Amino acid sequence: MKQDYFAANNIKYVDYKDVELLKKFLNQNARMIARKRTGVSAKSQRSLSEAVKRARFMGLLPFVAK
Repeated sequence: MKQDYFAANNIKYVDYKDVELLKKFLNQNARMIARKRTGVSAKSQRSLSEAVKRARFMGLLPFVAK
C-alpha cells in the first residue's frame, strides 16, 4: 500500500496556488490521477480535487492539455 503524500510531507492544506505540487497529481492530458495510482487518502483526494478545480478556474492550470 502506498503512503499518503500529504501525510508523509506534513502538508495540512493543499493550496491551489501551488501549481508544481498540483501537477504531480495530473497526467499528461491534465486529468487527475486516481487515488489508487497516487496512494493519497480520501480526505486528501477531496482537498486535492478542490484545489485543482480552483486552480483551473483561476487559469493557473489547463482544463485540457494539447
